[in-house]
Amino acid sequence: MMGWYNDGWGGGNWAVMGLMMLFWVAVLGGVVWAAVHFLRGDGGHATATPTPRSVLDTRLASGEIDAEQYAGLRRLLDGTSAGTVSSDHPRP
Repeated sequence: MMGWYNDGWGGGNWAVMGLMMLFWVAVLGGVVWAAVHFLRGDGGHATATPTPRSVLDTRLASGEIDAEQYAGLRRLLDGTSAGTVSSDHPRP
């Protein structure tokens, strides 16, 4: 009859219970992380859509177009005519 007051709860069992608690905390943390990560508006991936101006700049930098073509396409994107020198003036 001796030892019944501590039957089954030795040091090893406390360690297993502690590991089980850590396991469930990790599972719950993973579920919360996944919910936040995948339920955001961007689906978890922040991908920026390039603007027409940045595409034009990239084409000039890579050598696809020369400076003359760049200037013409830039005027086209800005909405100014070929005869307009600067877009600083307001349109009538």
